[in-house]
Amino acid sequence: MGMSERSRSLPRRSCLSVPGSSERFLQKGPTIEADMTFLDLEDSVAPLEKIEARAKVVDAIKNLDWGDRVLCVRVNAWDTKWTYGDVIDVVGNAGDRLDEIMLPKVQSAAEVVALDLLLTQVEANAGLPIGHIGIEAQIETTRGLINVEEICAASPRLETIIFGPADFAASMEMPVLTGGVQIPEYPGDHFHYVFSKILMAGRANGLQVIDGPFLKIREPELFRDYCRRTQVLGYDGKWALHPDQVTILNELFSPTQEQFDRAHAILDAYKEATEGERKGAVMFGDEMIDEASRKMALKFIARGERAGFVRSAG
Repeated sequence: MGMSERSRSLPRRSCLSVPGSSERFLQKGPTIEADMTFLDLEDSVAPLEKIEARAKVVDAIKNLDWGDRVLCVRVNAWDTKWTYGDVIDVVGNAGDRLDEIMLPKVQSAAEVVALDLLLTQVEANAGLPIGHIGIEAQIETTRGLINVEEICAASPRLETIIFGPADFAASMEMPVLTGGVQIPEYPGDHFHYVFSKILMAGRANGLQVIDGPFLKIREPELFRDYCRRTQVLGYDGKWALHPDQVTILNELFSPTQEQFDRAHAILDAYKEATEGERKGAVMFGDEMIDEASRKMALKFIARGERAGFVRSAG
């Protein structure tokens, strides 16, 4: 699969949106410590700027130092006139540093397949390895949610699935004007079902699962609170619209050192029980641990290692 393998397992705790039409924001992008950065040609770019933004994005990919992060470009959705041009101009000219294309407003598996086929031709013409470019798919409509299982299984290029709250709220005709924030009048989380359905579809297909933007960028405590909803469910990360949000996400979507060390200790205790004592379950402190505990600990360790953790000595 070429270099798509490189980005598939990298962390995406913080996914920073950078408007592709703004040279100032593009220059600043590499200085913000996000795990994943996407240069946007879609909603943050005005229709009259769309074509011009492509060259700016290519220039930024080729000439700025993005370090080891996942680097992505969000193209326009298939219901516009820009998608094929975005892919041909950007992937065809950006060189091998570009990891992924993000496809917004995905309605069906066919839209992912169409992008996959187009990417294969563009890669061949640009001299890139076939399968070099991964795909991130956004679920932002009721039809996309209904088809999310098929969408997540649509292409081996898929690396992540993302929830887009603002468009989704509009698609549902919810009586709200801001997407992806708390709604105090509702007893519970109005997106809980959506979060869970997307997460299951992504995990069933081995994808990372990402929550979309929180639009009140000057409310860090509200942001923290809202992040915990998807973090507790098991999401890998969330979008950032501002450097301050990146800092919070990198902390919230990482385990603590204590949790990381405990996961290792659980593995050690379970290994000793099953191999040394030939027991299937054993007490670990005040709780019973078994094979399921081992699986949970392994997932924790994988996430911790992605975030750069090393087990404490002793």
